[in-house]
Amino acid sequence: MPKLFTNIYLILLAYLISLSSTHANTCRSYCGNITIDYPFAIQYGCGHPGFRDLLFCINDVLMFHVSSGSYRVLDIDYAYNALTLHEPHMSTCDRLVLGSRGNGFTVEPWRAPYMNPTSDNVFMLIGCSPRSPLFQGFPGKHLPCRNVSGMGCEEYYGCPAWDMMGHKRAESSFFGSGPPECCAVAYEAIKGINLTKLECEGYSSAYNVAPLRVDGPSEWTYGIRVRYSVQGSDEFCGACEATGGTCGYGSDGIRQVCICGNFNSTSNCDSG
Repeated sequence: MPKLFTNIYLILLAYLISLSSTHANTCRSYCGNITIDYPFAIQYGCGHPGFRDLLFCINDVLMFHVSSGSYRVLDIDYAYNALTLHEPHMSTCDRLVLGSRGNGFTVEPWRAPYMNPTSDNVFMLIGCSPRSPLFQGFPGKHLPCRNVSGMGCEEYYGCPAWDMMGHKRAESSFFGSGPPECCAVAYEAIKGINLTKLECEGYSSAYNVAPLRVDGPSEWTYGIRVRYSVQGSDEFCGACEATGGTCGYGSDGIRQVCICGNFNSTSNCDSG
């Protein structure tokens, strides 16, 4: 009888070890109702190495983390290589959030070549100091406040939030009567939305994904739309997936590997 129990124990132990090994090499493909696919991942060693330590799944809520802070991911559009992000301290048409509590948006310099807000994303900076770099000018540039993709502060002033907060529409003559209460900019104009450095009280962000312009700021889509691209060739990942593998990277955080069940390959699963 003891020998029988020993054999059963060994068989069960071998099964658990095998199961553990399989799970260790399986990349999770969802978080809540959002699909996690290449180049993204929520487990170390999965996805493209350039996208590591970017997404985290917390209680089935997908979070995106960069140097400026954490954001909730509302959607990943793999067809158009874009993420839609939400930040709770971002102003909208219904409310202004002041006190420099918002994250803004800034990515690490090494991510900047392949991850930035889309060109149709407008950032409206609110309550900026006259000392702000926005009004001091950038090298070779004039004041960057302008409409982006048909959206800007002139329309945004019409939102209920401005009435509720007791703000009055300010005259926005160049420097005559002081800086405007709201300054709309494109991300590429200043390469980062940092409320502390820009000396602004708050910000709003909206984007336009349709060719048709909506009527008024109450119908704008508020959030941050981020475009991404994969550096280098996708041939490795394509060959890996074609042989039933999952794209990942090695312990050095740089070298790409093909995860094939209970082994990793430097080419594809057929080579194992």
